[in-house]
Order: sequence, then structure tokens, then C-alpha cells
Amino acid sequence: MGTPTRHLPRGAGGTAVGSGGTQGCPYRAAGRRLGAAGGVSVCSSPPQGAGCSSVRGHRRWVLPRGGCRTFWGWWRRGSCPHPVPPQILQEGVESSRRQLLIEAFVSAGRVDNITMVMGLHPQYLSSFWKTQYLLLRMDGPLPYHKRHYIAIMAAARHQCSYLVGLHMGEFLQVGGNPAWLQGLHCAPQKLRNLNEINKLLAHRPWLITKEHIEALLKTGEHSWSLAELVQALVLLTHYHSLASFVFGCGINPEAEQDGGHGGRPPSPHGDSSPASEDSMGCSGGKDALQEVEALMERMKLLQESQQEEEGVTQEEMATRFELEKTESLLVAPSDLADHSLQSSVLCFVEDPEFGYKDFTRRGEQAPPTFRAQDYTWEDHGYSLINRLYPDVGQLLDEKFQVVYNLTYNTIAMHCGVDTSMLRRAIWNYVHCVFGIRYDDYDYGEVNQLLERSLKIYIKTVACYPEKTTKRMYAQFWRHFKHSEKVHINLLLLEARMQAALLYALRAVTRYMT
Repeated sequence: MGTPTRHLPRGAGGTAVGSGGTQGCPYRAAGRRLGAAGGVSVCSSPPQGAGCSSVRGHRRWVLPRGGCRTFWGWWRRGSCPHPVPPQILQEGVESSRRQLLIEAFVSAGRVDNITMVMGLHPQYLSSFWKTQYLLLRMDGPLPYHKRHYIAIMAAARHQCSYLVGLHMGEFLQVGGNPAWLQGLHCAPQKLRNLNEINKLLAHRPWLITKEHIEALLKTGEHSWSLAELVQALVLLTHYHSLASFVFGCGINPEAEQDGGHGGRPPSPHGDSSPASEDSMGCSGGKDALQEVEALMERMKLLQESQQEEEGVTQEEMATRFELEKTESLLVAPSDLADHSLQSSVLCFVEDPEFGYKDFTRRGEQAPPTFRAQDYTWEDHGYSLINRLYPDVGQLLDEKFQVVYNLTYNTIAMHCGVDTSMLRRAIWNYVHCVFGIRYDDYDYGEVNQLLERSLKIYIKTVACYPEKTTKRMYAQFWRHFKHSEKVHINLLLLEARMQAALLYALRAVTRYMT
């Protein structure tokens, strides 16, 4: 994929995860043994059908030859759950992926299914893991157990029992009070005070104001420091967005957890999407192939028209944004998942009926559009976070850039394709449904590049991910590889996180000034 030059973060590309932060880690010796054993088939809890062996007190779970279901794909021994573009199936990249999974095990004592799925894109996984490791395990304003409790609160807003379960275990491991896990009502008032901004960030971030920030920072027994609050805001947005990724990819919990998506996994041997494997006959396969060719043709025509066009006026740009924003109201799935709240999750949620509401509806007064140029990540958000929570701004910046520029120059069966236009359309459409507008972007491209089924999927995963279904995943881009669909989910994760952060940090800036 190409390298768009607009609203890009300022960091360098992703690098391999270092092990400097794991000195003295009790899992280091196990990690060395893991590396010697080949690495990728080991986790801290048993996948279904896995055999167990013990190495000096560390349990080693070895996947059976048939594989282990991790998400709407299939994790096969020695391969990836979804086929990876052929040009990256090289020994060096496979070694890089293995090393990343080893580092994940050394750092956390487990290789969870999220890490395994993200491992389809090692460059991104490297950047993601460094960021999450710093947020949860390195020095910062908040004590470790409160970080995990905030992660629980964030994941619970989207009914993500997978993430809630993971961090309940982590919370106890770092010395958290078990009584807090009975529900939010048992947590300290200081954490409970985050409830309002948690639900706004999760569902309607455009409603956040400096008054919300002021209420948390006001002097008193349960007040937050500015540094603590910024770390909490980053954690909340991180886990809201990660819940989108979990539901968007249909990631299943590990064997010791309840929940997750059911349904038969796609065949492990194909190189196409689940729809082509599970449901498409001959005519369906031809239709999916035609969809790919039609998308390629639209991209070509758009690129040619951009070269010939003298330029669109700002008024026309604004009109096209408002049109796209209005049309997004009509993008609603017909088969939303009925995801009833489990009691283990409900106890961490106040006001469970509060959810996403379209940024603007006919007949209602909408909040003003967030003009991205007025408060940018590059000029405002980045520096504010780095000032109050050192190093995190740089890592977030790198992560945004890595995913925005991530490319294998492929579309389905086509190679050597510049897909920067397509990635930009996906990123900007996510921001559009959250009310963020880029003055220099022609939103007419969104309508031409993103088919209705893809728009439905994007909006569902970004705005109410708990309602995502496997059918939605299968219906868009039916001839694309699973790894390409995971790539889309990475774009959704980061675009959503940046959108929510911009609203939150703008409110912090207004409070400070």
C-alpha cells in the first residue's frame, strides 16, 4: 500500500519488541525453553484438544496437529489462522512472528488469541505489544491493579466478556482486592467516578466537555491528578477499541473462559474469505470475483480523475462530508447479534442502556462537526500525552502510523496494487461516523470505494461491536483473504481509538486553558 501524507502520526515504523522490560520476569526461563521448542504452539492455558507437559513447574500446552480455533479463522500448527499474502511468507518474517509470540509469552506468561490473530501482521503486533506492555506493566501514575480494573470497566461497556475475564485474572495476579470483582459498587469511589467518562468515550465521545474533566480533577478525597487521568483515558480508549477488534474478528476466548462466538470455523486450507469457503456456490464465487474487479476499476478511475481534476472547492468538500455523514445514518445492519449482558460483565456497568447514537439525526440539533484541522493528533494530542504521560505519546504515534501505512501491495488475487486510497477511505469513514471531518479529503471517495456491506461492517464494529455477527464478516469483500479482513480490523481499532482520544484530549486542553 502507498503512503498517504495527510494527518499521519510522526513516529517511525514498527520495530521488533525488545525484552528490556522483562528483566527478572519469572517467565524468562520458560520463554527460552519456548523459543527452543519452536514457540508458536505454546500458551499458558490449554486450547481445545491440546496435550500438556510440564517443564520445571511451567506448563507447556502443545497444539494438536488439527489446529486450535481462535477466531472466525483457524490456527493451524506451523501456519497462520488466515492465509498471509505470499510475498511475506518468507523465513525471516516467520521467524519475526515466532519471536514476537515468544516475547508475548515472556512478558505476560501466555500467548492469548488476540496476539495470535494480530500475528498475521507482525509489524503491527510489534508496535501494539510495546504500547500495551507500557500501559499495563511499566512505570506510570496509576498502580498496576487499578490499570487492570480500568481495562475491565472499559471492556464491560461493550459486553466483551473475553477481555473482562482476561483482566480479572491479571487484576488478581498483581495484588488487586478480590472484593472489587463483585462489581463496580465494590470498587473505590475514585474508580467509580470514571463511569461517566467511560460510557461517553465508549459510545458518544463527542459529548465529552471540559466540565467532565474538571469534575474528576476537582480537589477532594477522590480526586484524580491530571497525569493519572490521562493514563486512564488512554487505557479506556485502548480497551474500547480492542473490544471492537475482538468482536470484529470473532476472536474466541481461551479454553478456560466462557463466551465467544460459536459457529463452524472456515476451512484451514483455502486462501479466500469464509464466505467463499462456507456459502458461495459457483455463481457466488463469480460474483465475488467481479466485486474485486469492480473495486480495482473504481480505484483506477478515481486515481485518473484526481490527476485530471483541477480541484474541488472547500464548499463542495464540506457538502460531500455532510452527505456522507447523513447517509451513514441509513447504514444499519439487519441481523444484529443478540448479545445479552452476562452477570459477570453487567456488575461492572452502570447505565447499561446507554449506547451509541448517530452523530446527527434528522430533526435533532447535532453538535458541531469536529474539524480535524482544529485539533490534530500531530500538533495537539501527541504533545499533550507525552507531556503528562512520557513515552506513551511516541508509542501511540508509532502504532497509528504503522497501521495506516501497513501494506503488502495486494488486493485479493492482485499484486502490485497501491491501496493507499482504500486505507484512507476506511480510516476517514470511521472518523466520519464519529463526527470528525478532514477539510482536505473528498468524501465522495468513500461512497465509491466502500460497498454497503463493508460500511455496515465498519459502523457496527466501530460503534456497537458487541452486535457484530459472523455473517457481516463473511458478506463484505467475499473474495478477499482473511488476513486482509484482519488488516481492516486493525485500521478500525486504531481509527476508533484516535477519534475518541481526540475528543478526550481536546476537553483536557480546554480545561487547562
